[in-house]
Amino acid sequence: MPEPKPSVGRIVHYRLTEHDANDINRRRKDFTTSGTAQERTGVVGHVGNHAAEGDVYPAVIVRVWNESTTTCNLQVLLDGTDTYWATSRAEGAEPGRWSWPPRA
Repeated sequence: MPEPKPSVGRIVHYRLTEHDANDINRRRKDFTTSGTAQERTGVVGHVGNHAAEGDVYPAVIVRVWNESTTTCNLQVLLDGTDTYWATSRAEGAEPGRWSWPPRA
């Protein structure tokens, strides 16, 4: 079977870095501590379970920058009401990289 090529709309797995997790958790904390969450104004904020380095989430490829290095921008679908924009990420298994889901 030929190796898949990244393209807009494909679902991949993204592994969070420590920096990614800190950004996600900070945004979620800021929303809660601002009081906006308690005001029930209808504002959609960053709410979800704690994120940690190494956590793997599904991500949608939103732009392919360089097919030779498989560098893509991703919308990471988090365990919560928010997403994370991971920009210029290359394929690989370590944190900060995306990989193809295993075939069943």
